[in-house]
Amino acid sequence: MNELTYCPQCGKSGLRYEESKKWSCTACGFVLYNNCASAVAVVLQHRKDILLTRRKNKPGMGLLDLPGGFSDPMETAEQTCKREIWEELQIDLNPDSLCYLGSRPNKYLFKAIEYSTMDLFFRYDLLEKPKFLMCSEELSEVVWVPLKELDLNELAFESQRNFLKQYTLA
Repeated sequence: MNELTYCPQCGKSGLRYEESKKWSCTACGFVLYNNCASAVAVVLQHRKDILLTRRKNKPGMGLLDLPGGFSDPMETAEQTCKREIWEELQIDLNPDSLCYLGSRPNKYLFKAIEYSTMDLFFRYDLLEKPKFLMCSEELSEVVWVPLKELDLNELAFESQRNFLKQYTLA
């Protein structure tokens, strides 16, 4: 994105990318900040197993992922968890039962644009493993993995590798 050169306000050349956080126009003074996007990842847990999905598309095609996704405008992180888990897995979770675990920065490369994200991690305990899990068009597989057997190198995103390296079952 730092290759942008024309100002969206005045249309003149001279847009500069500064400090990895903003673009500014030398002609009119316009400033566009490169803020990070919020995203959620949910550790769906049943006893000592966690649910992971296999990505069908880039980025991370074929690798494992925690279910979740990007927050929509004016949506809370808990609402994002509920919406994304329903869209991906058809599991209707109760947002009041989510447990916030922490956050990690991440990079998300999509169609040649690298987005900075703030990934928010939540735990959600399931009393039983769902018998039938729907896979969205973004997923090729749903797998249950004992946390102790998880190979962090199979995960699609650095933020999840860093988070799960320190995660212990509650």
